Amino acid sequence: MMQHSRLYNTSSDYVYFDLRDKIASRELKPKQRLLEVKIATEMGVSRTPVREALRRLASEGLVKIVPNSGARVASPTPNEMENAYSVREYLENLSVELACRNGLDSRAIESLESVLAAEESASEKEDIDAFLEANNAFHRLIAESGKNQVLCEHIDSIMTRTNVFIFFCDDFDEEKKASVAEHRAILRAIAKRDREGAQREMREHLTHSHRALAAAEGKVN
Repeated sequence: MMQHSRLYNTSSDYVYFDLRDKIASRELKPKQRLLEVKIATEMGVSRTPVREALRRLASEGLVKIVPNSGARVASPTPNEMENAYSVREYLENLSVELACRNGLDSRAIESLESVLAAEESASEKEDIDAFLEANNAFHRLIAESGKNQVLCEHIDSIMTRTNVFIFFCDDFDEEKKASVAEHRAILRAIAKRDREGAQREMREHLTHSHRALAAAEGKVN
């Protein structure tokens, strides 16, 4: 069972995390309608925090809001997954190239090792929120090492898109848990400033992730 780290500060947070959990656990199915009134009644809140939560989920790609039609759980397609991972491979390829060119100082290596420890812990606990946070941080830190802010912003954007597929298609199986080992291989190559090795490890990591998600997507839909 997936677990989640969260802090409720507002009613909107409460609704957001509840719906997010139900999407991740498949309790809410792709294309299922999300009626504001029904959700508000069931959760004992007004429609305003429900609307805010739905907009937040939409910004993450988990919900689709159609004017005059309302909200539905998103339904990512294989083509969308293929397109997202194709773009991500190009961006991550540049990211590791720049990181190797600039090198990693002791602080960067320490930060990356800390993130990998957090990712491993989250994987063992099957904590999806903590896992995604650590996974995103790893790729963001590599991009930051390249000292290109525009690239960092694009990495953030493409990570948001590919995280959607994890929510809809992925479970914490052995393939997902292998992500930590793959990240360590990427880090070792960058630390040695082995550009070709780092790009190869990153490419294999993304290919592995894409294939695992594509296989899982076929089982879900």
